[in-house]
Amino acid sequence: MERVQCIVVGAGVVGLAVARALASRGREVVLLESETHIGSGVSSRNSGVIHAGIYYEKNSLKARVCVQGKHALYRFCEEHGVPHARIGKLIVATDAAQLPALQTLQERARGNGVDDLEYLTPEQVTELEPVVRCAGALLSPSTGIIDVHEYVLALQGDAEKYGAVIALGTPCVAAAIHGSGLRVVTGGSDAMTLDCDSLLNCAGLGAQAVAQSVAGLAKDTIPALYPAKGNYFQLTGACPFQRLIYPMPDAAWLGVHVGLDLARRCKFGPDLHWVDDLNYDVDADQAQAFYASIRRYWPELPDGALQPDYTGIRPKIYAQGETARDFYIQCTDEHGVPGLINLYGIESPGLTSSIAIGEYVADLVTNEA
Repeated sequence: MERVQCIVVGAGVVGLAVARALASRGREVVLLESETHIGSGVSSRNSGVIHAGIYYEKNSLKARVCVQGKHALYRFCEEHGVPHARIGKLIVATDAAQLPALQTLQERARGNGVDDLEYLTPEQVTELEPVVRCAGALLSPSTGIIDVHEYVLALQGDAEKYGAVIALGTPCVAAAIHGSGLRVVTGGSDAMTLDCDSLLNCAGLGAQAVAQSVAGLAKDTIPALYPAKGNYFQLTGACPFQRLIYPMPDAAWLGVHVGLDLARRCKFGPDLHWVDDLNYDVDADQAQAFYASIRRYWPELPDGALQPDYTGIRPKIYAQGETARDFYIQCTDEHGVPGLINLYGIESPGLTSSIAIGEYVADLVTNEA
């Protein structure tokens, strides 16, 4: 039976970053992807924002890997020629009652090591973004945007340069404890069985299903999946914004915000709807709610200016109305299966954090070996 040191499941940005980190440390890595293309799941429907690390609880895993990952991602983009831009972001208080919360957000960001936020008056905001109306705002100069497709390709190139092997169209269908590691059974046209020392479950929306397929893993250690859908609408006509515009966050939701790509195409979203199925159709009937949300900070948004664009679905591990949960990276000491590491709930800021998550997981593998 062929044996490899590490099997990574899921070739989105996180799985690719984990494979890259492990391979760069000399580990033998096989990366399994059920689809026929890399980055075709959650990563393909990302907003393309490089987040600063503002919103997350101090000392949380999200806060740590987002801030570390942001710096690592900018370095990676510069070294590998991945198109990106530090265009900055405005977080706007749409009325005076939100100003204390805006200050609290600035303090939280400072606690996470994000000390470059600048408070702006309405007049200063108007100078930067003439169409935006607000009672005050925070300017985040280290927020940026990235070409996600090019980033995915660059991660693949690096992982393969270090010796990782990527098997496309090859789902992980079963695994079980075998000797000092695990035996993994794959599907697809080139189905195979491999033994490994470490199995890294980076399957995103499929992470729970992969975990369910591991014989000997107690089912009560697998958190429930609560898929949450977000619609995006694009702006027809010229874009009036130079930066990303975010309203004040509403619990686990950052609000319908202005997104830009590197061609300065303007989109709005996402909204947030917990769903029971993975339907990627845009809910066009949400348009009126979008108009109302956007006009809180851009009151001159014309009627008929929004067109359905695309949707994304996040692999949340908490239900609607519950407190937002941290990234959950689960190791042997929690579930009892040697060599298995499960990554659950890796949603936003997963792309920003991906390189840092890769190094974090590689450290765990090294420590468990």
